[in-house]
Amino acid sequence: MNIMYVLLLGLAAGVLGTGGGGLIAAFTHRRVKLPLSGFLGLSAGVMLAVVFHELIPEALEDGGLAPSIIGLISGVLIMIVMDYLVPHEHLSNNSREKVQPTFVRAGLLLGLGIAFHNFPEGIAIGTSYAHDPELGYAIAVVLALHNLPEGIAMAIPLSAGHLPPWKVVLYTMLAGVPMGIGALIGGWIGVISPLLLSVGLGFAAGAMLYIICHELVPGAQRRSRGYGATLGIVIGVIIGVILLGHHH
Repeated sequence: MNIMYVLLLGLAAGVLGTGGGGLIAAFTHRRVKLPLSGFLGLSAGVMLAVVFHELIPEALEDGGLAPSIIGLISGVLIMIVMDYLVPHEHLSNNSREKVQPTFVRAGLLLGLGIAFHNFPEGIAIGTSYAHDPELGYAIAVVLALHNLPEGIAMAIPLSAGHLPPWKVVLYTMLAGVPMGIGALIGGWIGVISPLLLSVGLGFAAGAMLYIICHELVPGAQRRSRGYGATLGIVIGVIIGVILLGHHH
């Protein structure tokens, strides 16, 4: 396995994800209502399919029950600790129009939180890739999509602080860099032994479960009128199962 390739995959997922969100927000931040609820639901659904159709079965296959459960619990716990140490709020509904330097500071702090959260998510890409490159690609794409709204959330206050669009995009891209470093470490862990790979895949499942339950589903439901978010989640699961179906 080419470790540098894993690093590049993680970097691409992180930088293109948050940077893409930054690009969208930097040029449309004047009160453009993005259809976020269905999009968040869709991401949650695809992630659910990845967790239960791929990560957990593969972890069990590689190392059995105990390492899988240890990995899963540690994945959730590390995400909780990250949230506690570096909280990162998601797209808030109030964007006050008055321009203040505090906007830029808020955007940068949010970016720091996103950067820290991207590190364990990168580990998920690396360990998955070590197990099966196709699974690594699938998770990289899913996490890049998950990073789009995060990039948007970070870019809105930066834009409101009248930062030039190129700087907004640059800062949001930088927030994605730790995903590459995490992917490098995840790939390295995955190569060492099947037991560690099992823990790593369990970790990836736990980290993604946390993102689904704590961020994506509540965020989708909060912004949804009617059944948009729920349908998004269901369609996401179906898409995930179809995409991953040829593995089994």
